[in-house]
Amino acid sequence: MAGDVCPGRLEEMSRGACFLPQEGEIMKKTTWLLAALVALVVASPTFAQGMKAGPAPGAVETLRQSLNYVKGFVLTSADQMPEADYAFKATPAVRSFGQILAHVADANYMFCSSVLGEASPVPAPGIEKSKTSKADIVAALKASYEYCGRAYAIADADTGTKLTIFGREFTRFGALMINTTHNWEHYGNIVTYLRLRGQVPPSSKEM
Repeated sequence: MAGDVCPGRLEEMSRGACFLPQEGEIMKKTTWLLAALVALVVASPTFAQGMKAGPAPGAVETLRQSLNYVKGFVLTSADQMPEADYAFKATPAVRSFGQILAHVADANYMFCSSVLGEASPVPAPGIEKSKTSKADIVAALKASYEYCGRAYAIADADTGTKLTIFGREFTRFGALMINTTHNWEHYGNIVTYLRLRGQVPPSSKEM
């Protein structure tokens, strides 16, 4: 994620594997599209010159603001949806509402631990596999965002450090960008689920 992966198989992201026919192709394409976009940016002469001189001040802060914005929507949605609908699936082949939230939490830990250069305190897909109640999922989701706070607090000057995700090389900035995009991607799923259950998404309430 950066796109979605099959339920319970977040660990397969590093190998590009997926096992749900309806979700797999779309989500793998999303992952590689994001990877391509990051690669194009990093490969551009302008970006290369900028990295030599240091990234523009506020680069990480911009991503942090975006993550905080979508985090508010995701957590509000999690609180808004009744627990009985946490098991709701838009179709039988996709994740339930609760599984989407748990997957986001798992991915937050995976991407942010990579940026921090440490082992994830909650290896994926630990949350999606073990949490089913609304209270447990919401608590795990909040904890994952709190953990990511350290990753989104790195200095702009340190964003060029390389790491490997999905078998490809990215910068720390690229990993933060993918994680942020991944959150927005799944908030799009969440909006659909809320609408299908007669709920108004929190982002629509701001309009």
